[in-house]
Amino acid sequence: MKKAAIALVVASAFTLSACQQPSDPMQVEEVKFESEQQQQAYALGSSVGGFVDQKLTSQEEAGIVLDKEMVVKGFIAGLQQKSQIDRTEIQRLNIALDKAVKEAEQVLTEKQGAENIAKGEAFLAENASREGVMVTDSGLQYEVLVAAEGDKPVATDTVKVHYRGTLLDGTEFDSSYARNEPAVFPLNRVISGWTEGVQLMSPGAKFKFFIPAELAYGPRATGKITPNSTLIFEVELLEIVGKSAAN
Repeated sequence: MKKAAIALVVASAFTLSACQQPSDPMQVEEVKFESEQQQQAYALGSSVGGFVDQKLTSQEEAGIVLDKEMVVKGFIAGLQQKSQIDRTEIQRLNIALDKAVKEAEQVLTEKQGAENIAKGEAFLAENASREGVMVTDSGLQYEVLVAAEGDKPVATDTVKVHYRGTLLDGTEFDSSYARNEPAVFPLNRVISGWTEGVQLMSPGAKFKFFIPAELAYGPRATGKITPNSTLIFEVELLEIVGKSAAN
């Protein structure tokens, strides 16, 4: 009975975007908890459902769509040890699915990477002609928003900065301002566009950097940053926290 109850709870965690009838097994119903144990059971089912939903969403982004109702049916059957597919076949099917997802994700990654390279090259070519934008030998572009005089850090120095990073479409992927906490790090332990760019600054200066993919994360994806993304950073150098021994 307990297993069946948990299964029904997990089933209710999966939702469809279309309008559903009350008899639909995917319909979410409001539950009245009578004890903490019931809440714990619901929380367990909800966490499992949330994990599976994230996995299904990730697969859908790669172009592989599974029937959520069938997923729920398989979960309930497995929870009650009544699966129509034996363990050996389940293992084979899961391995095949994982392989298909990885292959689809690779195709998507390569497509995104190619598109991002084209977009980045077009943007940088136009941006380089704007008044006030400077271009270094590496291809790094920068714009001085607030000028300052004084010592400049070298790559082995540790600096304190405030920054905001965005994609070409304006999507913000990171911001020390949003966290209300400056970042402190050695300059030689960040992306090369940062290592080069911050060395052009003095404390009190604020620059805008336009960083080609090869000076950023290249073909790697991280968070909202897709492969071969050109990145834009507004960086304010607050302090050179630690000078290297060489200085």
